[in-house]
Amino acid sequence: MSKILVTGGAGYIGSHAVWALIDAGRAVMVLDDLSYGRREAVPEGVTLTIGSVGDRALVERLLAEHGVSTVLHFAGSVLVGQSVSDPLGYYANNTVNSHALLQACVAVGVKNFIFSSTAAVYGMPETQPIAETAPTKPINPYGASKLMTEMMLRDTSAAHGLGHVILRYFNVAGADAQGRTGERRPVATHLINIATQVALGKRPLMEIFGEDYDTPDGTCIRDYIHVSDLADAHVKAVEHLERGGESLTLNCGYGRGASVREVLAQVEAVAGRKLAIRPAPRRPGDPPRLVAAADRIRDLLGWQPRHDDLAATIKSALDWERRQASS
Repeated sequence: MSKILVTGGAGYIGSHAVWALIDAGRAVMVLDDLSYGRREAVPEGVTLTIGSVGDRALVERLLAEHGVSTVLHFAGSVLVGQSVSDPLGYYANNTVNSHALLQACVAVGVKNFIFSSTAAVYGMPETQPIAETAPTKPINPYGASKLMTEMMLRDTSAAHGLGHVILRYFNVAGADAQGRTGERRPVATHLINIATQVALGKRPLMEIFGEDYDTPDGTCIRDYIHVSDLADAHVKAVEHLERGGESLTLNCGYGRGASVREVLAQVEAVAGRKLAIRPAPRRPGDPPRLVAAADRIRDLLGWQPRHDDLAATIKSALDWERRQASS
């Protein structure tokens, strides 16, 4: 069985995908420049090459030497606000480097490619839940850089027969139930991670960005997917392509949302303590509601979530934060 190359496999979502592939009995190797990832996130026995996906010569050598037939591409920059202040950096890291990676894949004859995309490609959608056929109108460089890569991948597939699955993530949260990996950023940037850090006293308080949205409690609603379910979706995508399945673009979510206040109430219930919370102004470009139409991934990949419970997702994130505090 040929090896699978996971770019960004030392990062949050990538490391969970590496573990999911190992659990499925697959041979895996990781390419990561460690700008966001951490060496300790890569499982023992998995080869880690430190380098950029934009280094075409390096990538071609790795693909050829190890007989890689499938690439899972997670490497990239993921912070919306940062993309607004550094658009050229995001287009370089997310789009230009992906171009080089695709060139290497075509040159070596890689058969299958799984791409880590985002619901940010939809921008401010007019209808909910959001289907994969909804217009793609990103409102920030992060979403635009990912959409450009989607376009390159589809065109490359048409020209060179590269089978692909594009997975558009909604809000990813939680950590591996066995405590093998989780979010390792020193400063959390996502709601559930921030809230668990506040609950453990790692941060003094948290802010709610806008309480006047057109939602039942006035705060934004998002579709939260457990990172381990997302990792399993990547394994299913690999298996689908290996069976000769068609190239696909699929949402990754549960098909229902929770508001910011609902999430914070769950964190308080799971942690057993009140959080210090203060209101803050809206952030530019935050849609009131982002919920996936999530039927296609279940129907076409046979994906069955195992962690579809917000309290359990929060508990896994809280347990991980506790481990990090005591290590």
